[in-house]
Amino acid sequence: MQKTDATASIAALRETLARHDALYYGEAAPVITDAQYDALKRQLSDLEAAYPLFAGVPAAAGVGDDRRPGFVQVAHSEPMLSLDNAYSFEELQAFEKRLQGALGQLPTYCVEPKVDGVAVSCVYQKGQLLRVVTRGNGLEGDDVTLNLLHLPKIQRIAAPFDYLELRGEVYLLQSDFERINQEREEDGLTPFANARNLAAGSLKLLDPKAAQKRSLKLLFYGLGACSEQAWETQEAFLTTLKAWELPVNEPFFVVQGLAEAWKVIEQLDVLRHTLPYGTDGAVLKLNERAFQKQLGATAKAPRWAIAYKFAPSQAQTRLHAITLQVGRTGVVTPVAQLEPVVLDGSRIVRATLHNADEIARKDIRVGDWVVLEKAGEVIPAIVSVVLERRQPDTPAFVFPKNCPSCEGALTRLPQEVAWRCLNATCPAQVRRRLEHFASRQAMDIKHLGEAVIALLVERSGVGDFADIYALTPQDLLCLPQFKERAVQNLLEAIEASRQAPLWRVVHGLGIPLVGATMAKELVSALGSMAILRQADVPTLSRLPGVGPLGAASIVHFFASPANQELLDRLEALGVGTQHSPPAHPQNPLAGKRFVLTGTLQALTRAEACERLEALGARVVATLSSKVDYLVVGQDPGSKYAKAKELGICIWDEEQLLAALGEEF
Repeated sequence: MQKTDATASIAALRETLARHDALYYGEAAPVITDAQYDALKRQLSDLEAAYPLFAGVPAAAGVGDDRRPGFVQVAHSEPMLSLDNAYSFEELQAFEKRLQGALGQLPTYCVEPKVDGVAVSCVYQKGQLLRVVTRGNGLEGDDVTLNLLHLPKIQRIAAPFDYLELRGEVYLLQSDFERINQEREEDGLTPFANARNLAAGSLKLLDPKAAQKRSLKLLFYGLGACSEQAWETQEAFLTTLKAWELPVNEPFFVVQGLAEAWKVIEQLDVLRHTLPYGTDGAVLKLNERAFQKQLGATAKAPRWAIAYKFAPSQAQTRLHAITLQVGRTGVVTPVAQLEPVVLDGSRIVRATLHNADEIARKDIRVGDWVVLEKAGEVIPAIVSVVLERRQPDTPAFVFPKNCPSCEGALTRLPQEVAWRCLNATCPAQVRRRLEHFASRQAMDIKHLGEAVIALLVERSGVGDFADIYALTPQDLLCLPQFKERAVQNLLEAIEASRQAPLWRVVHGLGIPLVGATMAKELVSALGSMAILRQADVPTLSRLPGVGPLGAASIVHFFASPANQELLDRLEALGVGTQHSPPAHPQNPLAGKRFVLTGTLQALTRAEACERLEALGARVVATLSSKVDYLVVGQDPGSKYAKAKELGICIWDEEQLLAALGEEF
């Protein structure tokens, strides 16, 4: 290679890697996989080694930089490094060979799952949490303490040290990731590519309340600085953290030599598909801390540990069709209809295509053979097209200009990636809105499921929530398979829902950004639908958990003449007229905070929550010093001990029922 070519190639690779570093660390929005990134790094390293005279100033060998404006930067007491990656057994063999050469013996490893999240360091002084800091550039990171203070287990620990840094991983459960993505798609926003990106973005939100709504989780895996000499092995360290009731990286295994470690890696590769969070590999660490200190680290990574990255689960299949689904907010989502294929033990026949831009970017066409992937335990996605199997005459996919349900024109609003149907009477939107209104999370109208709603919309002219309460036996008896008993059951359920708590009505309206929790906050603070309908943005913004975006969405919803007319009709039918005063001065439970744990016998968890909230109490999920009562059922878990430590009043189920005025 000539000097000009080598210099140009090295410069181009450095520029490419700098761009990917900015996307991964700065924006939490990578566009290539870790394997592709490492391949580029290796290519650059090989060129710099082969042409040192042409390379100029060596590329930075640090850990990237996830610091962002708006956060206070804090220095780490010890550098917070990344890990080198391996993608094959041969690369692990080379790693072990280096260890054996340095140590003169077969290494003993602690093998742990590699959780696909964001690294943080929790700093403690005499067991009290001082701050949580991101990795940053390895030397200093962003203080994100406020965004994780809702995690009760980390606030105070039983550590007998003056100073202690625990290294951990912030992550999201797969169920929370899918829920948040579904909500984003309904609101016309781009879904997150994977749970890691979402966890990273959530951790860097400047609004702590918004960050806490993302349901972030944290587990610990490593040790930073410590004021005293402690723990001779990684195994002892993790065992101690478990005894302190801290979440740790499990399951972990202590084995001797790579042959045994590889067996564990193969076990974890199978086990990862059953875990509720994303795991993209396994980490091998020297178990003896004395050997760890002996080997030290490079500027980027410790020499005594390595991450083996699992190969993404992939399968090829054929794309038969692209259909369009219309959500309750009018967002039109393209869905791939696939030839059935088995991926990770699941039979896959459909995959989301997210939006028109995604289809165009990947040039996905009906009739193509496509590659499906489950990378990091993300829901199946089409990652690429097998171009060599494409027929020459396969036409490009043109996103329709009209709604598949009502044939109205689709519109793309400014700064949105989604196409929307703006026809409020679109049958698909009507069905989705009614399904949400009748769901267990909202009005909880039994016997009013998807199939019945589809019939009511098609045959009985039901077009909105108010129409449900105007139904007569004659309207229902003419529907297929509707006998007198079924009609009676449905009408009784509809009648009963008129008395539903007001927050259920507010949630059922489907106001963008208003979920069940916000609906409860609104009703608790304002007390009536009439007051809510007149509230302005400043008033709403000051309420707990609402914020400026939620406030603007609520005001916009109630300003609509069509929505005003609908609410007037609901009020005339006796729905949404309930008053829920913010306080219950006559009840001693008013304003008290409760946490429920364990299995209750006489009530379900949901029933207990409703009874308490009806008396003005608040039921929260996390235990903290602000909680007044912990109600324990069978198998209460660690919350019982934590409540005793915090001095929180603990009730059994009999005491709860007595407070509710019932017998056990």
